[in-house]
Amino acid sequence: MHPIIAKIGPLYVYSYGMMVAIGFAVATLLAYKHADEFGINKEKIIDLGIVMLICGIIGARSVYVALNFQYYIRNGLEIINLTKGGLVWYGAFIFGMIASAWFLKKSRISFWTAADLFAPYIALAQAFGRIGCLLNGCCYGSAAPSGFTFGVVFPGESISRYPTQIFSAISLFLIFVILRIWQKKRHFAGEIFLGYGLLYSVKRFGVEFFRGDYPKILYGLTISQLISIVIFIVCSTTFIYRLLIWKRSLKSA
Repeated sequence: MHPIIAKIGPLYVYSYGMMVAIGFAVATLLAYKHADEFGINKEKIIDLGIVMLICGIIGARSVYVALNFQYYIRNGLEIINLTKGGLVWYGAFIFGMIASAWFLKKSRISFWTAADLFAPYIALAQAFGRIGCLLNGCCYGSAAPSGFTFGVVFPGESISRYPTQIFSAISLFLIFVILRIWQKKRHFAGEIFLGYGLLYSVKRFGVEFFRGDYPKILYGLTISQLISIVIFIVCSTTFIYRLLIWKRSLKSA
């Protein structure tokens, strides 16, 4: 675990923040590079990326603070301290999508088209973020059984844990590859973004079984698993609806 990568004078470079920044930069640059393929003005991509980043961080932190309200009610100043991690992806997803919808409507850009462009790179950015989680020591796994080859032991602990951060990073990179290939065969607007929602919700639901940082709150499931179920239902229903509209348009053409 290396929460601090470097020290430059009085300044510290935190691994988590650095990996999130790298992920954001790579995702935005790739979206910028391929914007023309989706008929989107490249000048709007950087602005949209910044909107997504700022609102995403606010949303991710807000949900994390809400889930750990008892701690933050006693340690109010810690709310703005992001050096130790403490971001919930679904908060970033919801806040980021709301802000993006507003920005895209104002810019007269199709939400679904822009979402299809960004979807693979969001997954790639998340993969970088999960590596940051491993370096920071957050989003850790539960205790692994003895003999588990790939367990990790954090400083100050004697138990081996599931490397859930690596599970997530690898899964997200695979989702990125799948969506990039899928992009080239896109049939209707929203197809790739909804596909991302389906793949990510399945990934998150599965990995949560190995995590040890969130309690089970209902039927042995964590809050993220319950949200994953909702996201999967919403995305699958919307996907089928938009698919039927696309097929109907082909018949009437």
